[in-house]
Amino acid sequence: MLLSIISTAFTVYSFALIIYILMSWFPGARQSAFGEMLGRICEPYLDVFRRFIPPLGMIDLSPIVGIIVLRLAESGVRTIYFMIF
Repeated sequence: MLLSIISTAFTVYSFALIIYILMSWFPGARQSAFGEMLGRICEPYLDVFRRFIPPLGMIDLSPIVGIIVLRLAESGVRTIYFMIF
């Protein structure tokens, strides 16, 4: 049950990141109430990766790295959970 909750939280956050990234393609979407809420949730996490990964022209690769790290973290949590229980 605990693993299911943790896995769901990782999945929901991954979808939040993907939606936030896609919102950058639409003018004004990030300035909406929903966009600002996602920004408050996603930007602190993405800022960690933006410090180390500079944008390539107009392409920001930090969200891709952020999602990969999130998936790896989920896998690590699953492994630790199965080792303990």
